[in-house]
Order: sequence, then C-alpha cells, then structure tokens
Amino acid sequence: MLKYDVLNKVHELGIVPVIRGNSSKEALDYCKALIDGGIDILEVTFTIPNALDVFKELNEELPETVTLGAGTVMDSTTARLAILNGAKFIVSPGFDKEVAKMCNLYQLPYIPGCMSFTEITKALEYGVDLIKLFPGSLAGPSYVKAIHGPLPTANIMPTGGVNLDNLEEWFNAGVFAVGAGSNLVKGNHDDIVYQSKKYLETIKKVRS
Repeated sequence: MLKYDVLNKVHELGIVPVIRGNSSKEALDYCKALIDGGIDILEVTFTIPNALDVFKELNEELPETVTLGAGTVMDSTTARLAILNGAKFIVSPGFDKEVAKMCNLYQLPYIPGCMSFTEITKALEYGVDLIKLFPGSLAGPSYVKAIHGPLPTANIMPTGGVNLDNLEEWFNAGVFAVGAGSNLVKGNHDDIVYQSKKYLETIKKVRS
C-alpha cells in the first residue's frame, strides 16, 4: 500500500483507533472487535509488552485488508523495526526529525503528536502529511480553526479527548480524521463493535 493510499484510507474512514493492552491476546481481541465493527485501520502502540512480537502476530492473524500502524514510536530504530514488520504508518506522541526521515526513506506516513504552532510548522517542514493534535483535550475544536487560519492546508487529526459527544464539533472544525483511544477501545467484544459502528455512523452523518 502506497503512502497516499494509506492517508486517503484514513481520511475516508475518518478514525484511527489507538490500541493498548496488557498482552498480545488482549491487543488481538481489541483489533478483531474493531474490525467487526467496521474499523480496519489500527494503531497498535509500542507500550504493549513485547510489542514487536505482538505486531508480528497481528500481521499474521489479521486480514490483509487491515491497515496496521505502529503507535507510541519514540525513535527511528523502533520506527524501522515496525516498518520491517509490516507497519503501514508510524505515530508518535511528539515530533522527532529522525523518525520523520526514516518514514520518508520508506515512503510511509508519519503522524507525530504536536500541540504548538511551532511544532506543527516544524513537522510540516520535514514532510509530515498528517499532524496528530495531541492531547486534543487540551486544544479543543476551536484550536483547529485557529491553526487553519495561517495553515489552511494542514491536515489535523486530534487524539485524546475525542468521543461521540464531540465528534461533530471536531469535524465541523475541519479535521482530517480523529484518533480515539479509551473512549472507543474498552469493554468486551460486543461493546467495542457497538461503539465502532456508532463512531462510523456519527462521522458519516456529520460529513453528509
């Protein structure tokens, strides 16, 4: 899958779930529930114990149609290992220029967490196509509008504090997509399937 195919898929779906867990089994169960709910773009974080083994297992277990990305990537070494084991995009809590270079080398999307205008412009200078506004709970939808004043073409994906109650506000503010963690990925299989469908229905409704 090419870089812009991934970005287009993120935009079309409108949401990237953040998957954490205490084991590979828990992470896999979360992934399967999200897929059953219609979400086939998954950010699997490297905070999961033995994360690289988990990543390998997920690539073997999940359908080929799933776009799997690596989250909480803190350095270029981790980014490369994730890419070599099938990651189609890389997400970081903050911007790192060496990770940006690594992703550019492999022609994969790098989605760094940024908050200030300075961080965002620096990330854009290094070829970042999608900014993870993090933590979104501290910024709010109005901040997206403020960013788009001087940077109207910046693609923004708020993560942290995104929920069903404020989805409409975020998309009305002009976000590219949203990232959702514990507000989406929690509970049992049926809970996550239900929540996934609700998120997708809401996003479709807002965009229409």
